[in-house]
Amino acid sequence: MPADPLSWETVDRETAYTCPGFDIVNETVRLPDGTETDFDYLSEPASVCILPFTPDGDVVCIEEWRQAVGRVNRGLPVGGTEPDDDDLEAAARRELAEETGHEAESLEELVTVEPSNGISDSVMHFFVARGCRPTAEQRLDYNESIRVVQTSLEELLSSIESGDLRDGRTVLGVSYYQLFATEAEKSGQ
Repeated sequence: MPADPLSWETVDRETAYTCPGFDIVNETVRLPDGTETDFDYLSEPASVCILPFTPDGDVVCIEEWRQAVGRVNRGLPVGGTEPDDDDLEAAARRELAEETGHEAESLEELVTVEPSNGISDSVMHFFVARGCRPTAEQRLDYNESIRVVQTSLEELLSSIESGDLRDGRTVLGVSYYQLFATEAEKSGQ
């Protein structure tokens, strides 16, 4: 099958910079018109984002310092997958426990997206977690400053609508859930 006429050919690839969590990759590419140019992008492992509901239907959120934007950010628990993760659900359960100290009775897949595929190879897998209860202490990474809070789904939606909640992963996960989850799924909170 011939390549799509829009596709680029990778001529050369090297890692320009590496640090814990991601790499910056530099590629020499050939464009459809034959022009060769450089293209840089961020490369990172797949990650999981969890929309965790308590048995009472509240959402377990985190408030975390975000150095890049210089403020505390409210959002959903998110974390990268590890090489020894058996599956994405195991990664979601681990990240939920590490960041919030909560465990879920059940998890279900919500959606998988490429949140910034113009500048990154990131893939994010969203899950809905139900029956979340605190069972242990947080196990934060050395560079995480996280406070756990609970709020209603309605409050999250209101914060998204007003622009007060700006975390893209949270906006996407909550909005997708609100738009596409069935009423039966929503009542199962």
